[in-house]
Amino acid sequence: MKPSDFETVRVDTDLLILGGGMSACGATFEASYWAKKHGLKVTVVDKAAMDRSGAVAMGLSAINQYIGYGKGQNTVEDYVKYVRQDLMGVSREDLVYDIARHVDSSVHLFEKWGLPIWKDESGEYVHEGRWQIMINGESYKVVVAEAAKNALATLGDKGQLFERVFIVEPLLSNGKCVGAVGFSVRENKFYVFTAKATIACMGGAVHVFRPRSVGEGLGRAWYPPWNSGSTAYFTIRAGAEMTCQEVRFIPVRFKDGYGPVGAWFLLFKSRATNALGEEYMVTRANELPKWAPYGTAKPIPANLRNWLGMEDVMAGKGPIYMRTEEAIANLAAEYKDDPKAFKKKMKELEAEAWEDFLDMTISQAILWAGMNIQPEEKPSEIAAAEPYFIGSHSGASGAWVCGAEDLMPAEYRKQWEPIGVYNHMTTVPALFTAGDGAGASSHKFSSGSHAEGRIAAKGAIAYILDHNEAPAVDEAQVAALRDKILAPLARFEEFAPISSDPDINPNFIKPKMFMFRLQKIMDEYCGGVSAQFTTNKSLLERGLDLLTMLKEDSEKLAASSLHELMRCWENVQRLWIAESHLRHVMFREETRWPGYYFRADFPDMDEKNWHCFVNSVWNPATGEWTMKKVPIVHLDV
Repeated sequence: MKPSDFETVRVDTDLLILGGGMSACGATFEASYWAKKHGLKVTVVDKAAMDRSGAVAMGLSAINQYIGYGKGQNTVEDYVKYVRQDLMGVSREDLVYDIARHVDSSVHLFEKWGLPIWKDESGEYVHEGRWQIMINGESYKVVVAEAAKNALATLGDKGQLFERVFIVEPLLSNGKCVGAVGFSVRENKFYVFTAKATIACMGGAVHVFRPRSVGEGLGRAWYPPWNSGSTAYFTIRAGAEMTCQEVRFIPVRFKDGYGPVGAWFLLFKSRATNALGEEYMVTRANELPKWAPYGTAKPIPANLRNWLGMEDVMAGKGPIYMRTEEAIANLAAEYKDDPKAFKKKMKELEAEAWEDFLDMTISQAILWAGMNIQPEEKPSEIAAAEPYFIGSHSGASGAWVCGAEDLMPAEYRKQWEPIGVYNHMTTVPALFTAGDGAGASSHKFSSGSHAEGRIAAKGAIAYILDHNEAPAVDEAQVAALRDKILAPLARFEEFAPISSDPDINPNFIKPKMFMFRLQKIMDEYCGGVSAQFTTNKSLLERGLDLLTMLKEDSEKLAASSLHELMRCWENVQRLWIAESHLRHVMFREETRWPGYYFRADFPDMDEKNWHCFVNSVWNPATGEWTMKKVPIVHLDV
């Protein structure tokens, strides 16, 4: 297979939506409505197939963001304060507010489209926690994708969906995003998409760090292993300002299977203990005032809960256990005087425990079965996973975006006034993002990502209506990008014959070996699992040296097939996310999120000097990075 085998396919559109996950589905649903009113064309491009694309592909057992403000259960202001607390004071509160005031409508749409949401005897949603509602969500993504595709179909020939097309690079013209390029992972086709506005919704990043699951377990992760940081790579390469790239997420999950713990903590009221039976949230509570005001307020931030458990592990008190047997027994205790009712309740709880995994992490159920674990009889290990980059969950990495006109503080607004104030547009004109792509607006999860996609779509349509001219595309730029993107195929074709092993060659590196090198660097120098999530300036500087050499070697990546070509570019994207993250961690000289990462040379939180955002820009013209502090403007809530 060689580049000359490829056909170039050009698609011109008004709005280009990249991705197929929850935010892309939200964007597609909303954009289709407004595009039909204005006679605009909408094109959606997904690396996978929309039905099972993105972080919700395997299903979920709960929707983690539901405000319930219509019935007075909570206020939007309550949610803003919750996110502020959990992110240790660092969040774009205007973005969080905007998502929170719209998210319930997305949830109600999910139910209308057929998603089964648990109801109690009075017909109210069953809450797992304050913000979480329980669902039978194995087909959650299929339900949401069907609605998005149905909406797109109402546009007739002005609505297009391309699946199995991997987007690599943005198309730029005079500092403006005018589309994207990529290739089919099924056919020998190179795609050029031109657009008046583009929404990048291609998910977060996993496998940047060496995972806990290696060898025969390679590929098992908490976050989808096919998410390679396509959104952040796209926005960085376009020259967009990024924020909170240091705020990665470390989920504590059931060990090796990465099964969810939320239902156990919130619904089953389980405890987590060390091997000695000590509840680390109690025995290490004296650590929390060190991280005041966040450590002394409720709820305790996720990273601090992680940190207390990690301290037990580092003190030799591991493993950490989820006391499933104790939780189930406690819930059934009220029936202990009626053997028949007790047995029935135990069966019911056991079924719910397994269903929690079968709805969203089937591999955890398989692991339990394979290890003879019965949750009502003995506890299960939980552990901190490797780092992930996921702006929609408890991390905060992503692009710095424009907020809603009625919410965005003037201090932020002035940055967009020269190029246009359009909700969720990045600092690059015509380029929008949402979900894992939008930074500093954490805790949107699946439902909030869908709502945020809808918000971004309205902003993008408004931009198109104000700038409704065909984009200028440099054909020389397109040709150069085609040569660059298909180069790994040419490299393999030229040099493979000189070696008896297709994976070993002095002239190229295969993507899997490249990924292992990247993961080793990040794990050892940037605070991965093997380093107990700890780093310092000297380690980071050495890591950056090694990443620089790895970036040079990325020019030698080779691919023998379309699948390997995709793997090559996935790992280039991971490399860029890694560099961005490392630079942010090195720039922020404090430890604000112990439990996510710990700066041994700056072991304390510094509210005076570092209560701020860390933002960065990579300049496409010069290839240079610039870093800066941006003041946090808190809403009056």
